[in-house]
Amino acid sequence: MKSLMTGNEALARGAWEAGCLVAAAYPGTPSTEILENLATYPEVYSEWSTNEKVALEVAAGAAIMGARSLAAMKHVGLNVAADPFFTMAYTGVNGGLVVISADDPGCHSSQNEQDNRNYAPFAKVAMVEPSDSQECKDFVIEAFELSERFDTPVLVRVTTRICHSKGIVELGERREAGVREYKKDVKKYVVVPAHARERHVVVEERLRSLREYSNASPLNRIEWADRGTGIIASGITYQHAREVFGDGASYLKLGFTHPLPDQTIERFAAGVDRLYVIEENDPYMETFVKSLGIDCIGKESIPACNELSPQIIRKSLLSDEPGPLYSVDTAVPARPPVLCAGCPHRGFFYALTKYKDVVAAGDIGCYTLGMAPPIGVTDSVICMGASISGAIGMAKAAERAGRKIKVFGLIGDSTFFHSGITGLIDAVYNRGNIAVAILDNRVTAMTGHQENPGTGVTLMGEVTTQVDIEGIVEAAGIKAGNIRIIDPYNLAETEKAVKEAYNSTEPFAIISRRECALLKDVQRRKRGYCLVVSDKCKKCKACMRPGCPAIAFKDGEVVIDASSCNGCTLCLQLCKFNAIVKVGE
Repeated sequence: MKSLMTGNEALARGAWEAGCLVAAAYPGTPSTEILENLATYPEVYSEWSTNEKVALEVAAGAAIMGARSLAAMKHVGLNVAADPFFTMAYTGVNGGLVVISADDPGCHSSQNEQDNRNYAPFAKVAMVEPSDSQECKDFVIEAFELSERFDTPVLVRVTTRICHSKGIVELGERREAGVREYKKDVKKYVVVPAHARERHVVVEERLRSLREYSNASPLNRIEWADRGTGIIASGITYQHAREVFGDGASYLKLGFTHPLPDQTIERFAAGVDRLYVIEENDPYMETFVKSLGIDCIGKESIPACNELSPQIIRKSLLSDEPGPLYSVDTAVPARPPVLCAGCPHRGFFYALTKYKDVVAAGDIGCYTLGMAPPIGVTDSVICMGASISGAIGMAKAAERAGRKIKVFGLIGDSTFFHSGITGLIDAVYNRGNIAVAILDNRVTAMTGHQENPGTGVTLMGEVTTQVDIEGIVEAAGIKAGNIRIIDPYNLAETEKAVKEAYNSTEPFAIISRRECALLKDVQRRKRGYCLVVSDKCKKCKACMRPGCPAIAFKDGEVVIDASSCNGCTLCLQLCKFNAIVKVGE
């Protein structure tokens, strides 16, 4: 049977067909749908973990116990999971362990475009790279086999285009791998220094075996055609290269990309007149090819920044300037990202704009958009959890410089669970004079409304304990008198809490709690919308200061789009002339 699948759907299908029993992840584009799809297979225990490190450790524990296990994450998530990833490379596995890294060339939804192929040689593990949806399914199955055969975690590296593009996939049946027998092996799994030194020798021996496999692997193949030009490529760049050169070149398509197949590369290079290495971002393959003493053309012609496309490759290597692929007469207006109409974060952000001597350390999530005008309160965004930790450093530095500023750390509920708690403990322990705002919209919103420990429901739909944010905040050491729980739709209440936080000389926490305006249940409960009474409106535009996209100034009038307004009444509360009313309740 065949099915049209995205790469993420096919990765999940491959794990299921391979007999995977345990899967864990933290949602992050472009990887999110892998676990969402795996959760539809009842044979696989699937969970949203609190962060990627926890996800990999859950999968690692299951693998040690003998079950085929998988952890999935976006590329920056592997930074968070690097500690167990490197250690599992030393310990090896029992049941197969597959780690999926979904890279994001072009930074479509990420703070960088790091090339996670570099993690494979760094950790000294095997790596495979599929080029389409069919290979996504097939390569995951192969990755589990390789993991158990070579006693290693296997990194499956995909990119945004592979994750989200669709292709025909030939489906197979599930092969139950069972749970292997677990035998206590302290020297293998307890990585104290004495054991680690011994395991390092094993890792190096394994790399030699993997190199031999790489040169014979069916995942690496030569496609001979015109030998005037040879192209080495992997992943989506293989598809781009085929589109540009067609049968006018020969190809070495690499699917098993660590260790790279030295003998196969040498044989292919000897058979072509001119050699191109086409890859996105880092010269990972190019560096290896040149280390073999082989001349090739790579990053001196092909951009290292952003994702590649057939047009970019054609221009870079053939000096061919393509015309527009498709054009329309209509000019499409720019659509910069913006907080949604009725977003609960907007009320808090607006209250914060009243203070000009506030520095706000932001975080990863919808509320990152607090940087955008007309709000513009956010000063920094580094990585998950860095809002609180970074705020501590900002406050300490400002204190020593004698600067009279107040530092706020802004973090979402899911991000707080992910990596904000340790920063909060640090703020209390090290007496950081900061205010922490936990913007709790009751869901992991930006990645598509996934459950988290604060929602009370698991990925598999089971009702569970709803983790209490305020309880954690108090347990971390924030005094009960320095904790405020607010409804950001209530502007007076919000402004009062922000003022108290601003004036506090001790660590202070505001929990801004209101459900995401786009949640289905919220949409179903939606009652009424706001309307401008034109003859009362003074056109002062105070209602527009929070930047709600439902409000606009058109033809000399302030208007509210009833179809997008969710009736949060923030604009109504800002109007001093009673020119906005709520109707339709």
